[in-house]
Amino acid sequence: MNLRPILSSLRHHKLTAFLLVLQVALTCAIVCNVAFMIANRVGQLTLPSGLAEDELSMVHVVGIDKDDNPQVRHATDLAALRAIQGVHAAVAVDSLPLSRSDSSYGTCGSRESLDQAMAARSMQGSSGCVQPSVYSGSEGELAALGLKLVAGRDFLPDEYVPAAPGWVAANVPSAIITRALAERLYHGDALGRDLYMGGRPPMRVVGVVDNLLRPRLRAPSVNQYSVLLPSVPGDSEVTYVLRSAPRDRQPVLDAAVDILGRLEPSRLIPPSSTRTFAQLRQKYFQRDTTMIGLLLASALGLLFVTALGITGLANFWVQQRTRSIGIRRAIGATRGDILRYFQTENFLIVGAGIVLGMLLAFLLNAELMQHYELARLPLFYLPMGALVLWGLGQLAVLGPALRAAAVPPVVATRST
Repeated sequence: MNLRPILSSLRHHKLTAFLLVLQVALTCAIVCNVAFMIANRVGQLTLPSGLAEDELSMVHVVGIDKDDNPQVRHATDLAALRAIQGVHAAVAVDSLPLSRSDSSYGTCGSRESLDQAMAARSMQGSSGCVQPSVYSGSEGELAALGLKLVAGRDFLPDEYVPAAPGWVAANVPSAIITRALAERLYHGDALGRDLYMGGRPPMRVVGVVDNLLRPRLRAPSVNQYSVLLPSVPGDSEVTYVLRSAPRDRQPVLDAAVDILGRLEPSRLIPPSSTRTFAQLRQKYFQRDTTMIGLLLASALGLLFVTALGITGLANFWVQQRTRSIGIRRAIGATRGDILRYFQTENFLIVGAGIVLGMLLAFLLNAELMQHYELARLPLFYLPMGALVLWGLGQLAVLGPALRAAAVPPVVATRST
């Protein structure tokens, strides 16, 4: 198609065309960044925890009897919980992934890295040191949580050490770490290596699990930095984790609350902390889910407003050009020619807006990176946004273009 009539017509409507180009550009910039933010949020929602999530439920208890021995109480409680029909395993833990209760210690993979970090008074001063989350629990924790060993072994019964209230045991002989942490500290070769943590004597790495998410998410690169220790929780406040078939989780929870209440009526069992792991995950990501809904609604609303702008402008131009359309029809232009004219005109306007919008998208992303720690916008979002806007523009202009193509030549030439 000869573009000269189209460009000539746009030169006579510079302000109107410029406003539409600006609207498309702003829509492109915002929608590309919003789509990236939604993708990041969805990626967080689907992060694997490493646990058998659909089989786990938990009961959090708070003992208030100062004369009670926590270790004895935990052993008694666990024996009763394991006797519940449908319970496959039960353990006492200090924390769980996505529970927000995070304990972390400076951890190094060698004595040299530890000395370097101590001299610098910072874990950031040594490439061989990080600050992972630390989990402790009673015997059988790996099997109860559904963690998958990819190397090494589980803890032996004689490796479990009772912890003082509020602390991880100081003389723990061994540790199990995640694959991500093994890669970070030992380049994957972790079995049998010494692990230095929080001023404790070195611990021997005896196993590596596939993944274990942190209780509180941080940067994506460190979310799988976790350590398991054979340190039996020593607090009167503890979480019992029960593993059962997915259909048995609620009956198991009800039975567990009843049994624990009868064993020690004076202790507290908060109803809000008696839940399945799926409910724990849902609560942790509640804000992210709400934010995804808001971002999606804003992006769709902006696209809708842009489509309305394109349709309104096209309708206005059809009304203005009715006589010229009729003249073209009278000298031989077909309906397809008129239809392609308006579609091409829209394609050029939207294309100009997309080019400007790509530049604005990078500028907006730079601001978000600076103030909200958002990652850099990947380049493939730009062609995706361009295709969406071009498609939206063609759909929005289709109705007015079809109406213009249907103008009879005789009626058009008489409307003077």
